Amino acid sequence: PGPCPLQVGVPRPSLSLHPSQGIEVGDNVTLWCHLPKPAAWVQLCQEGGFTPCMKKYNVQDVAVFSFAVTKWVHTGTYRCQYRVSEPAETSERSDPVELVLTGEGTGVHGRPPKERVGMGTNITIRCSNMYQGATFLHKDGHSVPIQQQDPDGGGTATFTLVGVTPADTGTYRCSYHPKGFPFLSSPLGDSVALEVTPTPPMAESHGNLVVAVLRVCAAALIFCLGVFFVLNARNLWIRRDGSPAG
Repeated sequence: PGPCPLQVGVPRPSLSLHPSQGIEVGDNVTLWCHLPKPAAWVQLCQEGGFTPCMKKYNVQDVAVFSFAVTKWVHTGTYRCQYRVSEPAETSERSDPVELVLTGEGTGVHGRPPKERVGMGTNITIRCSNMYQGATFLHKDGHSVPIQQQDPDGGGTATFTLVGVTPADTGTYRCSYHPKGFPFLSSPLGDSVALEVTPTPPMAESHGNLVVAVLRVCAAALIFCLGVFFVLNARNLWIRRDGSPAG
């Protein structure tokens, strides 16, 4: 007889989330667990056990799990698995799917959407969110956050850019990780564009004022010299006309 076939177990299922992004509080979400073969039962579980597992029985090809996202405990990582009757085996869990609540993004406050500042200025950016947790400051073009804060009371995190240079020019945004959910991140919030000029605006304005004053003084001096020479020449001609003939 030939060699015995290897036991590879039942194939893994796959899991998908609809909608996959832009989920707000109160939205209904659906997780689809796709099966390679009919199952006696299919189970959907959240990692960490914040919410109870859900089960469907006697499923042919797909198990559909729908629920409303009403609180933070519904966010997290989900996986599904199934069991067949013949032979009685349970599959491995599917690849993870993350359910992220994006309706409560972060906002940048205290600065206009675009600002032009002089080199050497200290810039403060305040980021606010609705929940406690770590807050991150991002700069477009950087793959990782440039600063991080963990406000004790939540709400607002304050980031300071000290003595900015033209290299600090760019667009800044915030994100946060809700407390107790370190594997989740909010989407990037509103942006603020920062342009750093080589010369501080006040110094530039002061320099322009000095130049203007110097120009006025130079014009006045030239005018006075012109009047002096005209009057001097006139007096000379008067003396010459009044002198006795040679």
